[in-house]
Amino acid sequence: MKRILLSHGSGGKAMHLLIKNLIVKKFNNKILDELDDSAVLSPTGDNRLCFTTDSYVVNPIFFPGGDIGELAIYGTVNDLSVMGAKPLYISCSFIIEEGLDYDILDRITTSMATAGEKTNVKIVTGDTKVVGRGMADKLFINTTGIGIIAEGVDISLSKIEIGDKILINGSVGEHALSVMSAREDFQTSIKSDCAPLWDLISNILPIGGIKFMRDPTRGGLATVLNEISENKNYGIGIHEGDIPITDEVSAFCEILGFDPLYLANEGKALIVVSTDTADSVLREMKKHPLGKKASIIGEITQENQGKVVFETIVGGMRIIDMLTGEQLPRIC
Repeated sequence: MKRILLSHGSGGKAMHLLIKNLIVKKFNNKILDELDDSAVLSPTGDNRLCFTTDSYVVNPIFFPGGDIGELAIYGTVNDLSVMGAKPLYISCSFIIEEGLDYDILDRITTSMATAGEKTNVKIVTGDTKVVGRGMADKLFINTTGIGIIAEGVDISLSKIEIGDKILINGSVGEHALSVMSAREDFQTSIKSDCAPLWDLISNILPIGGIKFMRDPTRGGLATVLNEISENKNYGIGIHEGDIPITDEVSAFCEILGFDPLYLANEGKALIVVSTDTADSVLREMKKHPLGKKASIIGEITQENQGKVVFETIVGGMRIIDMLTGEQLPRIC
């Protein structure tokens, strides 16, 4: 008898196959088949509506650099932003376990309100449910977001071509390790990169040449790269020396046996850009506080079709596949 495992929610291969072979097959339609972070709906005048939803079950609900409420707002904002959509409205639903300290909920809702003000996004509707003790883990949050894609913005996997460059706006792995350090009470200065990306993205969209964007959350950088290249007539080459990783994240991963390429991020955008505008986009990203460590980490290649190839600092090559199981559960 098949059963759902934690790995089915890890963002890796098990989750990818569950969505592809069960959920997409049952709910089949042209919009869902795109499998983007957000659904782009039919045109309305000069703009298009963008629609997304997500659920947040992070454990613990407070971690260095953020909390479940801030994560819910910024995560929804980012799912819209990487589609080139200006975030406008969010719904919020709480599933609260009986016995949760009232002051904790007060802190979380205050954090969400602050995040909404920071991003100019209004929380306009929602729902609250309370379940019995042991039926949830303190607090789960579901959010749904609506944004507008301006005329002329067209972000799609189908736009990617051989020769395009792959950029990221900063170092990877902080969010997953900050959550783990809080969960296991490890002493570290690593903080989550939880942050809203629209301000950064809105600065680079006018430059042009942006083909595709995705925020590498569950499953990390490696999973997104594999989703891009899966069953395509091109490959992806990335370079170890160009991927921004802090010394502390590298040391933490070496001690615990983690691969930073698979660790979740909550304030990063992976961007595929035409070779003609890549340098201009990179320069603009570096002007923003969230893009100071931005880097071109690889390119779309004619070789190794359907695969992601990782070039090490010493010149070795290895295939980067999707995560089969999970490194860390419940990190978003």
